[in-house]
Amino acid sequence: MSTKFEKDPNYNFDEKTLDLSWEMFSNIPSLIKHHWVTDNYNWEIVNFFTIVHITAIFGIFRLKDCSPETLLFAFILWPITGWGVTVGAHRLWAHRTYEAHFLLRLFLMLSNSMSYQGTIYDWATNHRIHHLYTETDADPHNSTRGFFFSHIGWLLLKRNPATIEAEKKLDRSDLWDDPLVRIQHLCDPYYIFYAVFFFPAQVAYYGWGENYVNALLVAGSLRYCAMMHMTFLVNSAAHLWGDRPYDTESSFAVENPIVSFLCLGEGWHNFHHKYPFDYATSEFGISVQWNVSKLFIDIMARLGLVWGRKRATAAWELTRERRRHQEIAGNVNINPVPLPKKILVDTKSD
Repeated sequence: MSTKFEKDPNYNFDEKTLDLSWEMFSNIPSLIKHHWVTDNYNWEIVNFFTIVHITAIFGIFRLKDCSPETLLFAFILWPITGWGVTVGAHRLWAHRTYEAHFLLRLFLMLSNSMSYQGTIYDWATNHRIHHLYTETDADPHNSTRGFFFSHIGWLLLKRNPATIEAEKKLDRSDLWDDPLVRIQHLCDPYYIFYAVFFFPAQVAYYGWGENYVNALLVAGSLRYCAMMHMTFLVNSAAHLWGDRPYDTESSFAVENPIVSFLCLGEGWHNFHHKYPFDYATSEFGISVQWNVSKLFIDIMARLGLVWGRKRATAAWELTRERRRHQEIAGNVNINPVPLPKKILVDTKSD
């Protein structure tokens, strides 16, 4: 989908062209036809997502037939499997914002498998490219191409040649050197397909006698589909609705509390794009900003399973100073003072 950014590379980032407009929806049929004619679909992913969404819809109709235990189990899997992405694939493996004990890494690898969004190796690779080439052709989910593309469309299409070239230049040796990451990647898709759908169903079936089909459709497909779209909102909604107090020039990424709630603290996205090495991905802790992923990491640190947590400590003081000048000037939209990158390791949780 064409956007103003593509037509005029010098446009002001304050002009938000990424929206859920009628134009976006009306262009979808022509986009479908275009990618069909150009043979640009990734049919393996298209077929997989088709099955996931159809079975998730069936799962909605099975909700009323499920036992309270199964519904509670599906709800509990929300943070457990979500941490596999937020705490594991994102903050640990993609950005190396902290170090973790083997037992915690094993838990995160298993929970990541149940929230499958590609293997950790692939997920971290795409995310590193996203940060290196934000909102360019090389960005796997370039938000300037529209809400639908950045949310899920990028997965349905063949990879952009610019992304492939960027991947060739990327050092991923640290990922492959982790045996847990390597084992998960080599077992894809068979083991992960089991972890996503059949393992939760078997827990409910053998644990409290739930109907197997109900468990498969609700704790498996519906839970997975909902969690998947929650995470996708970081790439779409968290580049659309919210403010940008930390970085107004290099990215559309915004601070979005709703996305943060759904994605366990991942919606403080403007801060994260400014300071990707910060393990919290937010300036403040759970007492101010909803960030249960940070809370989980802090608890693991208290238990001795996490160490070397990195924080962008210079942001707080300079951000407060910037806001004070804004209040004095009576203009909250003036350009912010650039915030330097400063790391403090093993900080106390707030």
